[in-house]
Amino acid sequence: MTQSISRAECLPRTTSQPAPRTTLGTYMAVWKQRRELASMDVNRLKDLGISPRDAAKEATRPFWDLPH
Repeated sequence: MTQSISRAECLPRTTSQPAPRTTLGTYMAVWKQRRELASMDVNRLKDLGISPRDAAKEATRPFWDLPH
């Protein structure tokens, strides 16, 4: 007797796939935080220890690309 394996089990997990049990609220919070980050001026980013380049990179990530 052979077991069948689903296609999803064979595919490698990438960082663009959502984490298990991610809620809509989590996605909305990440989206809001990235919008706020994008609107910060250079002085505010400096106070937070974030370069404008790093802030722009983070702010342009899609909402489903969650930090680990």
